[in-house]
Amino acid sequence: MGEAQESFLDDLEREIPVGFDLKSGGFQTPIVLGQKIYVVSGGTNGAAVSFDVQIFDKSTRKWLTPTVLGTQPTLPTGHSAVLLNKDRLLILKRDSTPDDCIWFLEVDTPFVREQKKLLGCEVVAWSKGVKGDAPKPVVICGPSGVGKGTLISKLMKDFPSTFGFSVSHTTRSPRENEKDGVHYHFSERSIMEKDIRDGKFLESANVHGNLYGTSIEAVETVTDSGKRCILDIDVQGTRSVKASSLEVVSIFICPPSFEELEKRLRARGTETEEQIQKRLRNARAELEQRETPGLFDHLLVNDDLEACYMNLKKILNLDRQNIDKYQQFIENGELPVGHSVSETAHKVLINCQTTELGKASSNLFVLDVSSLKGGAPGRTRGLKVYAIENFADGLNGVKPVQTPIY
Repeated sequence: MGEAQESFLDDLEREIPVGFDLKSGGFQTPIVLGQKIYVVSGGTNGAAVSFDVQIFDKSTRKWLTPTVLGTQPTLPTGHSAVLLNKDRLLILKRDSTPDDCIWFLEVDTPFVREQKKLLGCEVVAWSKGVKGDAPKPVVICGPSGVGKGTLISKLMKDFPSTFGFSVSHTTRSPRENEKDGVHYHFSERSIMEKDIRDGKFLESANVHGNLYGTSIEAVETVTDSGKRCILDIDVQGTRSVKASSLEVVSIFICPPSFEELEKRLRARGTETEEQIQKRLRNARAELEQRETPGLFDHLLVNDDLEACYMNLKKILNLDRQNIDKYQQFIENGELPVGHSVSETAHKVLINCQTTELGKASSNLFVLDVSSLKGGAPGRTRGLKVYAIENFADGLNGVKPVQTPIY
């Protein structure tokens, strides 16, 4: 730990409550943002499995323990941190695998500000960093009987390695032969209600006394597998998805006319008259909302099934001979014990220092964070990593400031 860092922590300790030792038994990274100092700690408790986050408010001279949202990273042997965009901390975990070394702690993003209002307390949120842009999940919406189920089935049949469904959550009990994590994620009601309050669900509904919903993590898991997630949800669910940090392509499937929709519903012969009337009332309400600005990116009329399917494939860029394959995670291996970071102009310089056969060497990498997408409580995507010799613009004014791991 450098002299400046030692002095900084000494100043902080003057305000620390009795029994809280900032420097013993672990490693801490204090980051100043306005009137608040965010201290990210690890290893202070032998039983700890994730980071500890504390906030020192300079205006009140008090320490605050925030509510921590999002999927939390496991503890590394050390870490470095740098402030990005004045709303999040980039955390680089030492000695971690390539798919687990880059994380973001959001401290003033729109999601965090909204959660502060809802919960009435200090909030921070973790988000895992992933290299590259993922294909946007696809929301397919439309009234019952419009044929969206048939269109989705055709997509899944023709492109089995391209698309996948997220596994929904429910509080009902498993039925015979249903497997947890396959048919549904079966959850306790109190846990699911808390996750909904914490913003971990894209959409949820109470059906016959049981909760059903789609979690952000379930969608991200499909994306992490290299597939494009399809969401078959209603208009209200689409509103929730569009209001989240998840970027999606939303498509509304329309009938050629309301009369044709009623004809199709009756032709199925699977519902009672009461059920048909209920579906028609819901359909009328959904059709009235399809033109809501910003809600749906595309409207497709299912007059002719094959023509509608061709148009759907064009929207999803499936008419090309070669479909882009999404590649995730950084490819430069683990971050070694010795590395430092600095940031300027949306680029982070990572100086990895290694010792081989008694000879010290230094490898420079640039982490481009200018095109970040998504965020807590899901993934932060859009990261780009360059070896410095391959970085076309050079350092662009980035100067390596020694910010060691401690």
